[in-house]
Amino acid sequence: MTPLDWLIVLVINGAVIGYGLYLARSTETSSEWFLGGRALPWWAVGLSMFATNVDSADIVSVTGNTFKEGVHILTVYSLGSIAGGILAAFVIVPTIYRAGFFTNAEYLEARFGPSTRVLSALIQLQYRSSMLGIIIWSGHLLLTRFVELNSTQAWLLIVVLVILAGLYTAFGGLKSVVWTDAAQGIVMMLAALVIFCVVWNKVGGWDGMQAELARTDQSDLAHIGRYHGDDGKTPPWIVVIGWTIIGSGYWTVNHTQTMRLMGSRSLWDMKMAALWGVALSLPIMIVSVMLGVLARAIPEFQSIPNDQSDTIYPLLASKLLDPGLKGLVAAGVVAAIVSTFDSMGSALSAIFTRDIYARFLVRDREDAHYVLVGRIATVGVLVLGFLYLPFIAYESSMIKAFTTLIPVFATPLFVTYLAGVLTPAHRRSGLIGLIVGATYGLMALGDRMLYDAYGASGAWFPSWFTTRWTAFVWSILFTSLAIAVTTLVFGKQTGNVLEKTQDTGWLLKSREQLPPLREHPFEGGVPRWLEPVLWTLVCAAGSAYVVFVLFW
Repeated sequence: MTPLDWLIVLVINGAVIGYGLYLARSTETSSEWFLGGRALPWWAVGLSMFATNVDSADIVSVTGNTFKEGVHILTVYSLGSIAGGILAAFVIVPTIYRAGFFTNAEYLEARFGPSTRVLSALIQLQYRSSMLGIIIWSGHLLLTRFVELNSTQAWLLIVVLVILAGLYTAFGGLKSVVWTDAAQGIVMMLAALVIFCVVWNKVGGWDGMQAELARTDQSDLAHIGRYHGDDGKTPPWIVVIGWTIIGSGYWTVNHTQTMRLMGSRSLWDMKMAALWGVALSLPIMIVSVMLGVLARAIPEFQSIPNDQSDTIYPLLASKLLDPGLKGLVAAGVVAAIVSTFDSMGSALSAIFTRDIYARFLVRDREDAHYVLVGRIATVGVLVLGFLYLPFIAYESSMIKAFTTLIPVFATPLFVTYLAGVLTPAHRRSGLIGLIVGATYGLMALGDRMLYDAYGASGAWFPSWFTTRWTAFVWSILFTSLAIAVTTLVFGKQTGNVLEKTQDTGWLLKSREQLPPLREHPFEGGVPRWLEPVLWTLVCAAGSAYVVFVLFW
């Protein structure tokens, strides 16, 4: 990188981080810190959701995974995202929003009891901190292979970025995070457009890519319907279902996204924000997906082994970009890293502070005390991500590490939320469903690790029961069956399914301080052309077209 490139990185990202620190000065109350005072407009929330959804791990690992396995991963950003966005913004989060809760785990106590609340909080801390580890690892790859720092310099810069993101997040809370994410999202879009155009021209466009893939007998990489899993035997529709489950769970279980929705100024803003976040994510992820396939059409990249596929994006940026453009893309990479650091920090610290610390440890202190605890916890949860680095380094790719961990706890939690909102499931069924689903997930994880180490002869179960893709389906089935059987034994939940929680003191007072619920921000009714249902149909049709027509 030239001095010009470094100047671009410092000016762009320094301005955004400085803006975050400026916003942090006006944050004082818990309502402002945890939910931005429920005053955030849809377009800012949507941009923030996009910046959180598309992080540095996505940029690096998606390109690498596509280089190795093809474009099937695009399903999670199309069908998975639209399904998850609809479930979150139209079904699950409005229920939480109307009840005046700050976190989705708070809702689970009202629906299924305190044990489910604390288990949900612990699952989310594990689930998202593991993803934070993947982001840290991807940042190291980018800084060493693209920016060309040595390993020590790269780790030092990552620590500095964690500290800076932690500072404005700790002091500003959700408001600072959303507005800085919105700015970082714009930088990320420009960076994605730059590198895509350069690589596209290098290959000779779509026709040049197709011709080279045909010559090297790799045309299947450009088609979702031609991928048959790690073992070559998994039907493509199972892979599509698996990715859709991952995407749905991400948008509903993941408090880094639901927290933003709960900070919206109205229910209309919440729905439009989710659709905006999905709509912005899809074209950017098409770019990342295509970079992996395009790299297969560049002769000097074809010799890179599959176990080094996560290096593809950094190498493309390092070898093909000219000075100036390299700085802009590097600025986008740093923006992606920081936007996810701040999102993880604010969301996970909120879960720890409200669902563990204030609920079970220190119940009745003043508002400023819990804001301070949230600020300290922000730093703590960012440190958690570093603990997953040995596991991520052990796996052959970051995507495989991610999809290996998801069925263990996150998928059962996703089913529990759906059962709580959509069915009269008995109050005891939530905890039982989580335990049964997590038990299967741990068993399947152990079996996959044995398979990777010793082959089919060392595994406990047949591959159709525990493989990376079928595990999602089995996880849903086991969790759902446990919830259904428990409800049959103890009976359906009747009347108001949300019981009064055992929250007292600050937890109760903070909910009472929230502003009044608003359906929409307009003087009259919602204009017909701004009805969320209309734009939902547009997004759903576009997502289906991408998967089943454009790339099938």
